[in-house]
Amino acid sequence: MVQSFSRDLKRQLTKCPTGIRGLDEITYGGLPQGRPTLVCGRAGCGKTLMGMEFLVRGALDNSEPGVFISLEESTDELAQNVSSLGWDLDALVAKKLLVLDYIHIERTQIEETGDYDLEALFVRIGYAIDRIQAKRVVIDTLETLFGNLLDTALVRSELRRLFLWLKSKGVTAIITAESGDQSLTRHGIEEFVSDCVLVLDQRIQQDLSTRRLHIVKYRGSQHSSNEYPFLIESDGIVVLPLTSVELNYTVSSERISTGVERLDGMLGGKGIYRGSSALISGTSGTGKSSLSAHFAAASCSRGERCLYVAFEESANQIVRNMRSIGLDLETPQQAGLLKFHALRPTFYGLEMHLVKICQLVQDFEPKMVIFDPISSLTSAGLFHHIQSFLMRLVDFLKAQGISIVLTNLTTDGTPLESTDVGISSLMDNWLLLRDQETNGERNRLLFVLKSRGTHHSNQVREFRMTSQGIEMLDVYLGPDGIVTGTARLVKEAQAAADAVARQQEIERKQHEIERKRLIVEAQIQALRVEFEAEKADIDRLVEQAQQHESQLLQEQRSRAKYRYAEDTLNPTNYTS
Repeated sequence: MVQSFSRDLKRQLTKCPTGIRGLDEITYGGLPQGRPTLVCGRAGCGKTLMGMEFLVRGALDNSEPGVFISLEESTDELAQNVSSLGWDLDALVAKKLLVLDYIHIERTQIEETGDYDLEALFVRIGYAIDRIQAKRVVIDTLETLFGNLLDTALVRSELRRLFLWLKSKGVTAIITAESGDQSLTRHGIEEFVSDCVLVLDQRIQQDLSTRRLHIVKYRGSQHSSNEYPFLIESDGIVVLPLTSVELNYTVSSERISTGVERLDGMLGGKGIYRGSSALISGTSGTGKSSLSAHFAAASCSRGERCLYVAFEESANQIVRNMRSIGLDLETPQQAGLLKFHALRPTFYGLEMHLVKICQLVQDFEPKMVIFDPISSLTSAGLFHHIQSFLMRLVDFLKAQGISIVLTNLTTDGTPLESTDVGISSLMDNWLLLRDQETNGERNRLLFVLKSRGTHHSNQVREFRMTSQGIEMLDVYLGPDGIVTGTARLVKEAQAAADAVARQQEIERKQHEIERKRLIVEAQIQALRVEFEAEKADIDRLVEQAQQHESQLLQEQRSRAKYRYAEDTLNPTNYTS
């Protein structure tokens, strides 16, 4: 098994890292080492710059010397053109890490009058390679060599010879070529003899320019076939493979606060999951930016960085406006916890926005990113382009474990439970803000339309902008429906008055029943006294009657005794 594994390693194509950010990732390690790579595209797409950065990164990062053969620009022009990127070509030349060679060929002087070969070019390039033991070579550009040649067989033969010769020298080469009208290159041959072909493109859509990179073929290696946006930044080319993001990122069970205590309560009492996404949608003036600012303030209060991408307001304006509702965003901004990136959506194309934002995320390393509002992107592209942009952006941020807050302006006539950019289905949490107009005033309401993985409230809440931030209130639910604002205060006052009246009526009834109880008890006591008095009279009469009866009986006996009548009265005195 070990021997089989070793054989597999030997079969794998050796790669030469370019050092260009993102390019090595989508090529799974870089360009084929020891083989030529064709980079083609129209004028201004970045071919020369990519070749030069390939050499500069190799010299600075890997100590690999390189040779740049220019067939169009002089060495002084090359050095001057790339100096703005911070590359000192003269210093690299002095250290023998770079050779710049300008070969001037006048296309009008090339004619098909006899045999044509590149032997002299081979000698010149070979001398430059041997002089510094170069590992990398760039030839810019092929059209100068075969400008006026019409013999396809001759061109193909010389190109094959050039590519085979470069392979024999063991150098990793980039050869640039201009795109043709119906083919990748002018002659339509170069791509067939190349081991790796990269196509650079610069498109203008809706007056916005976007550069893209496409790997057409890569012999002996897997590669992505998608198109990737790339940006020429102040320090070189940046390619971000955003279209290759897969749904395999990790998730967190930690909950983070929204910055509004009662809103946290509506979201299960703990807020949203870390690394999840939240959409705040509503019509103009409902408080979307203010609520998203609470998310930002809460993130900074935890000591975590927050990136705030604003498409409609400047950073100073946002800081000033939030100060009116008691949010201090200036202090965390000065402390480096809050970073604003404010620009118009039309400043870049969508792909450039994507690259720039992701570069900001990689540089600033925030824990939360806020976009306010994403609906402004409708001016920067078509619907399906915006949807693709947001999908890739959300997936990219989730893969980094970054919490996302998006605000979306719902236009008049659009259903509230929808978005103009079709992003709601991707969101983990959706907060809907809307106005309710009653009695000549407009009041703000908040709904939690969904919150994946949490128990959340299904009740609507009224909220107000106060000097201490957002204050959430219970709405008044009566027989006439939801009542907010002044009408709610009136209803609450009326309900309180009714409650007081009911309590007073209850207390009056209680006093009345207590009075009746006392009256009844007094009557009972009077009857009891009357009863006891009558009973005492009856008992006295009975006693008097008994005494009278006893006295009569005593007197009768006394008289009988006096009259000697005892014998007469005794039945024993009689005989038969």
